[in-house]
Amino acid sequence: MNTADFSFCYNGQALGLDGLPLLSPASFRMAVLRAVAEGARISALFGMPEEHPGVKAPGGAAGQGAIRLVAVLACDAEAQLAVATTLAGTSYEALTPECPQACWFEREINEQWNVLPEGHPWLKPIRFHRPYAANQPEHKPCIGVTDFFRVGGPEIHEVAVGPVHAGIIEPGHFRFQCHGEEVKHLEISLGYQHRGIEQALAGGPDTRTMHYMETLAGDTTVGHSLAYCQAMEALAGCRVSPRSLALRGIALELERAANHAGDLGALAGDVGFLPTAAYCGRIRGDFLNMTALLCGSRFGRTMIRPGGVSFDCEEQRAAELLSRLKKAARDSAGAVNLLWETPSVMARFENTGAVARGTAEDLGLVGPAARACGLVRDARYNFPSGIFRFAQIPVATEAAGDVFARAYVRWLELQRSLEFIENQIQRMPSGDSAAELKAPAADSLAVSLVEGWRGEICHVAVTDSRGRFIRYKIVDPSFHNWFGLAIAMRNQQISDFPLCNKSFNLSYCGHDL
Repeated sequence: MNTADFSFCYNGQALGLDGLPLLSPASFRMAVLRAVAEGARISALFGMPEEHPGVKAPGGAAGQGAIRLVAVLACDAEAQLAVATTLAGTSYEALTPECPQACWFEREINEQWNVLPEGHPWLKPIRFHRPYAANQPEHKPCIGVTDFFRVGGPEIHEVAVGPVHAGIIEPGHFRFQCHGEEVKHLEISLGYQHRGIEQALAGGPDTRTMHYMETLAGDTTVGHSLAYCQAMEALAGCRVSPRSLALRGIALELERAANHAGDLGALAGDVGFLPTAAYCGRIRGDFLNMTALLCGSRFGRTMIRPGGVSFDCEEQRAAELLSRLKKAARDSAGAVNLLWETPSVMARFENTGAVARGTAEDLGLVGPAARACGLVRDARYNFPSGIFRFAQIPVATEAAGDVFARAYVRWLELQRSLEFIENQIQRMPSGDSAAELKAPAADSLAVSLVEGWRGEICHVAVTDSRGRFIRYKIVDPSFHNWFGLAIAMRNQQISDFPLCNKSFNLSYCGHDL
């Protein structure tokens, strides 16, 4: 990687905007492609209005009114983040043909800013909304009305599912191209509940900002809240007390345990194995109730705030939490191990929905979906922040890349999360659990990574000369992984879709934002 093309920082560190490299579009493209070829991956790629009229684009064009593209690359081996920018004009040569993990990012840039990535193989909306830029045409696409990829040939047929589904779940549309029962291609269309959260964050932080963070993906309240708080603390140069770091880590791992237990039960339910399905549904509730014991909310709302936490864990509460934790650990082992001991379950899990390791790398998969393909990709390990700088959790991996691997990685992570929580409770640092937060730095960019239960959460905060947000970019792990689900379904039976879908368990609202 050419270091002159990037500014480098660590997770939770702020950079001055004036120090960011401003490359020509061609140089920007080559720098990103070269870095990815050398092992980096795209954590975020987004557009933002150029707010610095004195900045000149390469070639002499004025920066004011232009769209600046920002690439944040994760260099896992070096535990560093690399940032590069360019002024794109109305178009630039697309990254996607040579870098598939840029595909949805470039579709998003085109939709938001009307900047054309020329040569993109399948450029279509992902959220169906008006462009962000004030000078763009007032055209709003009709939600869900778009072209879909079609497979031709005799006996090929198409199956459309959603966006309204049976059960109380979020909307999403799935278009299968099938030959008999075999899926040749699956195309996923989302955006049915786009709420404009990123736009609403511009001009903040304000009294609404924390509420947006806690509700943008409700099952990941702690993960997104923590990512936001780390970004704010980086911009403010704030140190968080060791006690607050420990409490944040406990809340994050309880969120992981609750969702992994729920997913393992749901996977059991999808293959009709009711003992594990019934038990894990209850056990998930036990973990949610532990979070409620900490802060009064089963989903962790109000727990984490910039500078620290809102609730402490005194001795009596810690003892109760530890007692509940040990019981839930025993119950989890009894319920989940039934899966691996039951041949009929394993026959459905193994060799279903497999994704090859190389494909996972090309697509930039994160979280359990990536680790199930053998990739050591975990922000707690690669980019440790907070308590994870001092108390690491071993990375759980499997190699097969199938439903079994995605399920087993969850089980390993659940056990290790419970061990971590127990250790933190028993070794809770003394002292305060909150700190005073200063105003965010002006003309700065901060990157915050948190390993949520679905995978890497990336928040990028960019401030203006008053310390207000020019742009606040959020990348939920689902944004990286939806196309991985589509690939997992290739050459599978269409009846395997519910099982494959649950093994990824991606967020619609976290994607749609």
